[in-house]
Amino acid sequence: MRVERRKERMRLDKFLKVSRVIKRRTIANEACEGGRVMVNGKVAKASLQVKPGDIIEIQFGTKMVKLEVLKLEDTTKKEESAELYQYI
Repeated sequence: MRVERRKERMRLDKFLKVSRVIKRRTIANEACEGGRVMVNGKVAKASLQVKPGDIIEIQFGTKMVKLEVLKLEDTTKKEESAELYQYI
């Protein structure tokens, strides 16, 4: 019998897609490459490993979105995706 462990870290681009903050992973990658995504006050690459408690800031044109990572899941339903983060 295998004991499942909760995932402790996840790539930033995957988290943005799974949480549906950004609809596609390629778009999340482009936002990171363009320097429009910051994690804990530092410009972040798509490969950065995020964990619960991290603060993510994303520049969408003139709008800045700031959120805190609450939990990590490999997949999630649309209705449950908002439970992965909270807006600050």
